Amino acid sequence: MSLPRIVLDTNVLVSALLSPGGNPAKIYRMFFTGAVVLVYSESIMMEYMDVLYRPNLRISNEDADKVLDAIRLHGELVEPTQSTIALTDEDDRIFYDAAQIADAFLVTGNLRHYPNEPRILSPAEFLDL
Repeated sequence: MSLPRIVLDTNVLVSALLSPGGNPAKIYRMFFTGAVVLVYSESIMMEYMDVLYRPNLRISNEDADKVLDAIRLHGELVEPTQSTIALTDEDDRIFYDAAQIADAFLVTGNLRHYPNEPRILSPAEFLDL
């Protein structure tokens, strides 16, 4: 049986780093223990970099470096093609498209930004699977 593949919306990754006891952190730890495959694209990596190094989030540069290095080393890089589906926030398209091309779950704290599809889940919904 193959491992579940996931794309993490930036809000889930940030929540994982800021709240170690929450559901996003549980999912993030699943990546580190090899229980899931974290899928990303170069566009997603650029978004992660842009957000994780923001001083107002108070994530240390060292922690941000470790997270990004781990994703690059152990995650699965994909090259999605841009979809034409209507999204409420165009910035979210990179996550949607990566999940589609990789046949992965998209885990997000902003379900309302995406179409109502079975593979788009909140952190709690993903953990319930």
